[in-house]
Amino acid sequence: MRRNLDVRPAAPVHAHDDGDEPHFHEWSEEAKSALAEVIWKTDNIELTTVGIDIGSSTSHLMFARVHLQRKAQLLSSQFVVVRRDILWRSPILLTPFLADYTIDAERLRAFIDEAYRSAGLAPAQIDSGAVILTGEAIKRRNAQAIAQIFASDAGKFVCASAGHHLECALAAHGAGATAISRHTHKTVLNVDIGGGTTKFALIQNGEIRSTCAVAVGGRLIAQDEDGALARIEDPARHVARALAIDLRLGQRVDEADLERLVGALSQVVIQIIQPQRSAIGGWARELLLTTPLATDITPHLVTFTGGVSEYIYGRESMVFGDIAKPLANRILQAFASGRIGLRMMDPGQGIRATVIGASQFSVQVSGKTIHLSDNAGLPVRNVPVVFPSLALQRDFDADSVAAAIGAAMARVDADESQPIALGIRWHGDPYYFRLRELAEGIAQAVGFTTRLPLILMVDGDIGKLLGHILEHDLRVTRAIISIDGIQLNEFDYVDIGEVIHPNGVVPVVIKSLLFPGR
Repeated sequence: MRRNLDVRPAAPVHAHDDGDEPHFHEWSEEAKSALAEVIWKTDNIELTTVGIDIGSSTSHLMFARVHLQRKAQLLSSQFVVVRRDILWRSPILLTPFLADYTIDAERLRAFIDEAYRSAGLAPAQIDSGAVILTGEAIKRRNAQAIAQIFASDAGKFVCASAGHHLECALAAHGAGATAISRHTHKTVLNVDIGGGTTKFALIQNGEIRSTCAVAVGGRLIAQDEDGALARIEDPARHVARALAIDLRLGQRVDEADLERLVGALSQVVIQIIQPQRSAIGGWARELLLTTPLATDITPHLVTFTGGVSEYIYGRESMVFGDIAKPLANRILQAFASGRIGLRMMDPGQGIRATVIGASQFSVQVSGKTIHLSDNAGLPVRNVPVVFPSLALQRDFDADSVAAAIGAAMARVDADESQPIALGIRWHGDPYYFRLRELAEGIAQAVGFTTRLPLILMVDGDIGKLLGHILEHDLRVTRAIISIDGIQLNEFDYVDIGEVIHPNGVVPVVIKSLLFPGR
């Protein structure tokens, strides 16, 4: 395949006629190097990334370098990660919560600033990444403000996010559980037990098929050095009240009562892990934070991540006044007794799994077949994605497309001040008449009056064609951002960054947002 490359080497190659036969000058080594660099940059991208995890128990961050490469041999415009290198890991900080139900922003900022200095990196050097708030940290009154501030200060395209499904996916990817499933062709259940929540990711052939989260964690209660309760989170209080256990700040808890409380909480995790699980009931249903985990897929292996996993795999022995170690012991007993009849495997990462996922797996890069209007106004952040029910695998027309999009927009009660991204799963051949019908249906449904950009997220390589038809053939006056080659699964919000040169691609983060509405 021939490419037209705009290369201006220091000693350009040329031909001329001085009366004799035309002849060519040799390429200089400098010119060859310049050409090789341009060719390499056309199909390769290297990003310096950061992941910042602010969790129920601990906060930490990690810097990484991610190398993405275009699937050129498959004639695809999609970029995939071919290498990840960890540049620096921070120490682990106990998340600084204040008595007024907020996070200590100043202490957290000092910790993050010191991490950048120790790593020898400045925010301007960070290309992408994510600030993730997890578990009980999400519930603090200033959680969203902290996430947005740190994201804006952390680098060029660092996104703020919170949400249980995203945490499930990042922990599974960051731990290596998805890689285990892909390489062994086994179905893996990754169980990420943190300080305030436990996240489950069911992985089949390397793809996450189902996720769920429950309000069970190793730091739902914590005691001070004298054994008095210094921290009681609502899920622990709820279960304790039902068990007639009196939990009060500043008071000691009876050892037998503590055992009963840990037993009830551990049973929630064990019930969901068990391969014969059916309808979720009891405490598991009451503490469920999402829809239940799929029951039609049975795992072969179980992997554990999160702070509690360090006790499960024997990498940690110190106790910190919480219930993390007793919780781990109850789960280990369930494996030893056969209650959980599955094989356990160490994925290689534990407490740092989510931050690894945030630094190395949060960003995708769009293909080169995208369409951006001159006034696209990138970057855009926190754009909700709507999936209309489009039957594109068979004959369709503009009217049916418009009706499906209208119904989808009505379901989400779209705000006229907030752009909405249309998620489109393309089927069939990219013939012009089919793309034209799709584009006309989109134009009918979204209108021309608003100044908000029209954002399309397509899984096939038709983004450029679809955007061109809308802007140039149908004369849609709204700015058009038509992105393809992006996998939209369990995530429901999208951030799109500025164009990366010379590749002409854009970074994209697909995420979920779940901040409290107070």
